[in-house]
Order: sequence, then structure tokens, then C-alpha cells
Amino acid sequence: MGSRRSFLLSGAALLTGCQTGQMPFQQSMPMASGGPPQGGPFMLGIDFLASRNFDLLRGKRVGLITNHTSVNGRGEMTRTVMQRALGSSLTALYAPEHGIDGTIGAGIHVSTRRDSVTGLTVYSLYGPTRKPTPQMLAPIDVMVFDLQDIGCRSYTYISTMAVAMEACAENGKHFVVLDRPNPMGGWRVEGPPLEPKWKSFVGQIPVPYVHGMTTGELAMMTSGNKGWISQSPRLNVVKMQGWSRSMVWQDTGLRWYRTSPNIPHATSPLYYVATGILGGASAVDIGIGTENPFGYAGGSGVNAQAMLAACQRWNMPGVSFSLYTRKDFGGVRLNIHPRAQADLTALDVMLLGELNRLTAGKALSRMSGSKLNLFHKVYGSESLYNNLKRGVSASRIVSGWGGWVSSFRSARQRYLLYS
Repeated sequence: MGSRRSFLLSGAALLTGCQTGQMPFQQSMPMASGGPPQGGPFMLGIDFLASRNFDLLRGKRVGLITNHTSVNGRGEMTRTVMQRALGSSLTALYAPEHGIDGTIGAGIHVSTRRDSVTGLTVYSLYGPTRKPTPQMLAPIDVMVFDLQDIGCRSYTYISTMAVAMEACAENGKHFVVLDRPNPMGGWRVEGPPLEPKWKSFVGQIPVPYVHGMTTGELAMMTSGNKGWISQSPRLNVVKMQGWSRSMVWQDTGLRWYRTSPNIPHATSPLYYVATGILGGASAVDIGIGTENPFGYAGGSGVNAQAMLAACQRWNMPGVSFSLYTRKDFGGVRLNIHPRAQADLTALDVMLLGELNRLTAGKALSRMSGSKLNLFHKVYGSESLYNNLKRGVSASRIVSGWGGWVSSFRSARQRYLLYS
């Protein structure tokens, strides 16, 4: 690891997680009894930094990449906590997709504006530019990243982090990540690779669709791998305390804040993985606008009974299905346990394959233009679309990930901060 990167603030030794085997449709994930493991009470990165009186930031002009999910363990906004501690040294804010309040819809540009809470300028990182410009970085010496991610590659908060890291390196700015839990835990690793051709803001770094890493660990891996970004900044990751890879969100005792309009619940990331790829197909219904977005899988003209029978044959551990019908749509409602051992990315592909079969190929054949392009970006390649259209079975497609997932598990080991 380069001399410009400092990964641990806690003073604890770096602990790497143990590798586990993976079968095509099942994860090997340890169970936890709930609550913080041995090693002390649970603390977010922001809380640990506050316990040290923000020593890492003293004497510097500070910028903060933030939104409504950026809160401490008591629910106080990071930007108000930092402004109270640092005063005028907190000089600028930066907002990702969905804006600083998290209310702007997916894909809609965010405007630069003044924050009503702190009075500071909130520079948009999801507008005409998604990478901070030299002018946007001029008011700061150090950029702090504090956003709650969901643990899936096709979510733009990590893309924001990666391009901001690159911009800070290019402009001589220090980069600090205040670490937060992966809501799906640290063991679930599954899904296809991202091919270079399909690198985009939907998928910026070449990790599996589900990577099982925290934002801090991803920052370290992004900085430590040549070519992931053009240049690596001086980097500090402020670790959480009391978090382990076996913990899912429910074990932290934290309140869940809707990370974006369609991720309202702590379990929503699981559903996002299970149907997010499927949701890019034509004439499908994944429950957007319902009480559980991404919690459904249906298609126009689909026989719901036939869909349910297929899903039940797959025997996905921790996932159950029930009938779902709406107007001319038929399909299933999903119920996913927070510790489901099923490979949820595999389930996504299986659902898409079955819906495409039950619609006589219309779920895929009607896709074109920007919709098809986005579908490829989310999946990370054209292979899923091409293989399903050629009649390749979903199970065969999924089995092709095995070697890649195993190699990624090995490659990520040196960047894991939690046991």
C-alpha cells in the first residue's frame, strides 16, 4: 500500500475477513445473535471521529459529501455536528444523486443551491458535472465522504465517491471516508463482473454486482488498484467500532433512513438486488410505487400461477413467494429474510429468464435504445441480454460467475477492515 494512503484511524490492527465458498444459488453466511459483537459498543465513523474531537480535520478547510442519510448514531445530521465542532472551517457541501434531502427522483439532475440548515453552498455532484471541478474544490483542503450506501454496484453513491477521489488527487486535496455499515452485511458477494466497455456512473468500479464491502473498504480498494481511477488521493478511512462482517443492518440498532425514494426500508437493498436487473426489461412490474419497491416480479399477460410454481421449484433459501396480480400483470410477491442465504443476483436473473419465457420473449425483444443501453450498464455487459435471447438457461449464466466471484473474494482480502 502506497505511502499516501492511511487506512486506519482507530489504532487497531487491520483485520481481514475469512473467505467462504459459494454455490451458484446459495451464500455461506454466518449468523449473528444481534447487536454489536465483542469489542465494544457500535459506533459509526462519524461518531468515532467526533470522539476524537475531529482531530483529523483540525486546521483545515473541510468539504463534506453528504445527504439526509449522513447522520450520527443519535440521528443528528453530520453537517450540523461538524459545523458545531469546526465552525467556519466547514466551508462547502456536496450532494449526490437525489439531492441533499434525498427527495429528487432517480436520474434527475440536482441543482447547486444553498443549504437551509448550515447556510453553506451545496455543490451538485449529479448535474452538468458528476466529478468535482477545480472551482468546486477551491474552497477546501480536505473532502469528507459520509453517505449510506446499499451494497450493490449499480448505485451511484459509490460512483460519486470514486470520481471525487480522483478529482481530489488531481487537485491535491486530502480525502476522508467516514465508514458506515453495508446493510446486507460483509459476506454476501455475488454477481457478474463489470466489463470496461460498460463502465458508467451506474457502475464505476469493477466489483461484483454485490460486493460485501463497506464504503471505506471500497475506497481503499479503489485507491489500491491501478486503473480504477486515474490517480489516487491521500486517503484516510475512519473505521466503525463494533461492526463485523456477519452483521446486517438490523444488528446495528440504527434507524434506517431512506437512501433514495425507492429504498425506504432496511431490507430494501435485498429486494433491489433481487429485481433491479429485471426492472430494466419491458412490460414488467417490480413494485415501484408500492409499499415495497423492488418487492415484486411480474409481467404483462403473465400467468401468475405458472410464475409462482417456477419460483417455488428453485428452492431459494430465505426467500418465499406469493401470488401477485394487478390489472393485466401477473407474477409474484417476494419475501426476503435479512439473512437469506439465496444468491439474490442469481434470483434476479432467474426471474428475468422466467418472465421472458412466460411473455414469449417480449420482456427482452421490446427493449431498445437508451433503455437497452441502461440495462447493459446495470448488468455490466451485453452478455445477459444476448445469452437469454439465444436460449441459454439462467442457471448456466449464473454458474459462469463462480470463478470471477472467487477471484474477487481473494483480491478484496487485503482491503477488509473488519473481522
